[in-house]
Amino acid sequence: MAKSPAEAREELEKEFRQFREGLGSIHVALGDLDQAGATDDVYGLLDKLENIINDVRTGGVVGSGAKGHREARQEWLKVGGS
Repeated sequence: MAKSPAEAREELEKEFRQFREGLGSIHVALGDLDQAGATDDVYGLLDKLENIINDVRTGGVVGSGAKGHREARQEWLKVGGS
């Protein structure tokens, strides 16, 4: 739990940076799907994209993903962020 708005903002920024890193992997997987042709395994590419999105949202095996950002944002708002 943050003690000040500045500390809460720092945590929020950290969580947002982690989210943005994960977002890059979504763009790559989406690009692979976008470039797929009729003979490519689009089902497999969609499955890969779905798994990556889930990992970015939940944090995968280790981490908190977008959930961590949501929690950090709620804490920041609670301590007076705006």
